[in-house]
Amino acid sequence: MGLLDTALDRTLIGYGRVGYAVRRHGWPGDPPVHALVGKVAVVTGARSGLGAATVAGLAELGARVHMVVRDRVAADPVLDQIARKVPGAELVLDECDVSSVAAVRAYGEAFAGPLHVLIHNAGVLPDERTETAEGHELTFATHVLGPHVLTEALLGALRAGAPSRVVWVTSGGMYAQPLRLDDLEYEHGDYSGATAYARTKRMQVELAREWAERLAGQGIVVHSTHPGWADTPGLEHSLPRFRTLARPLLRTPEQGADTIVWLAAAPQAAASTGRLWHDRRPRPPDYLRRTRTSAAERARLWSAVAASG
Repeated sequence: MGLLDTALDRTLIGYGRVGYAVRRHGWPGDPPVHALVGKVAVVTGARSGLGAATVAGLAELGARVHMVVRDRVAADPVLDQIARKVPGAELVLDECDVSSVAAVRAYGEAFAGPLHVLIHNAGVLPDERTETAEGHELTFATHVLGPHVLTEALLGALRAGAPSRVVWVTSGGMYAQPLRLDDLEYEHGDYSGATAYARTKRMQVELAREWAERLAGQGIVVHSTHPGWADTPGLEHSLPRFRTLARPLLRTPEQGADTIVWLAAAPQAAASTGRLWHDRRPRPPDYLRRTRTSAAERARLWSAVAASG
């Protein structure tokens, strides 16, 4: 399985449903059925796609799940759908715009712990460069700055819930981009939404590694994971042409969310920290020398993000 798994990974075939179907027969076992009973989880971007599938997966394992969304009214039907799918699910709708530093900090400071699982899933892929009301480029604010501030604001709750876990949901697209410390908010050059997305997803992986190192020994495990190619509303809206071409190969949201849920609950995932995962296996954070990030660069990223927030 090792050589086949590597071949699937390097050729990108493994990102689709074929990779999921092949790997699931040999990957680490499922979390215990009641692994998260009595535990509390927070999932951002919970209204649809991977987020909603993650909420359902955590609820099935017994967690009380806070669904963080930008619009409570729009998310009510999703909560109802998950409640029907998972009888007895404990679900809470929390309204918070992850791209707003002020909103995220207020949410984190008001959150009553303990917290056992924090999933950074909220994502955007704008067509053109857009700034938030606070003056930050939207993909950077949503994928990097907001999650970083939220983690910081929830540290007390995560420590109270230790052993606890933080999972950053990134994208395989980050493999194509190096860490751009010289242009964190894409202020220079012709803007590309796909490039901005990949750049900030690279930042997520590096920040997760830095968080893991800084929280080592405190009972808080930090990982990142990429879901492969999943058929989600976000993909349909942002990359319609790609979705049309790749649709026969795309995973379901539940298949894409599998490793997210596994990282939140499986005992094996607590044996290490700071790793990038895909299909329940750790993956290299880079394949090309030009995209490799040093420890010093990760520290500079941390400082720059902290200064922005």
